[in-house]
Amino acid sequence: MLKLNSIMISSENPQALSEFYGKVLGHDKPMWAEGGFEGYDAGGCYLMIGPHDKVHGKSQNPERILFFFETDDVKGEFDRVKGLGAEVIAEPYNPSPEPTMWLATLADPDGNYFQLASPMPE
Repeated sequence: MLKLNSIMISSENPQALSEFYGKVLGHDKPMWAEGGFEGYDAGGCYLMIGPHDKVHGKSQNPERILFFFETDDVKGEFDRVKGLGAEVIAEPYNPSPEPTMWLATLADPDGNYFQLASPMPE
């Protein structure tokens, strides 16, 4: 069985993007940094940010890949992360008949979409 180890986000401005995600994840500094790349533990999967010579400007297909940050408080985290400068794509909403399931979609400074999500029901 494969295990997802990390997600890499490439950016023309990786330092600013890393600072943004550091704040989202509640870290004062990256867990590691080397050669222009920085990484954070995001609950057992590493979020890595770095430069790439073919990445320029904002994402042209931000909905192509979505990654989720799980939280018991989607509405509270939505307000906090929005206050960090994330662009609101979709305010918190309930996508299913499960009353405890909530999602919110935001975009980072490079325009990549990510979601805040309630834990999946067991």
